[in-house]
Amino acid sequence: MTTTSLPTQSAKDRIVDAIDIETFFYCKDEAEAKQLAKALMLEMSLPQGDIVFLEHNGLGARVRLRSYVHLPGDHYCWLEDNAEEKT
Repeated sequence: MTTTSLPTQSAKDRIVDAIDIETFFYCKDEAEAKQLAKALMLEMSLPQGDIVFLEHNGLGARVRLRSYVHLPGDHYCWLEDNAEEKT
């Protein structure tokens, strides 16, 4: 059995741009789906979250969420690691 070493940084620190989540919520209407989507983003501590798609159909709603972890020009943690490795 082989073991893999875990990175010293969190996986979230290595994200270049955004996280997309798609799910289906059991809910009565689009308003409830929006509330659930916003609650999920808060529960998952996702910064700068947006609902990019929402469609209610029958028993619930298909929802796509996008959370921008890093925006262009942000401070990227992995650049520091590369600079340290080169010195």
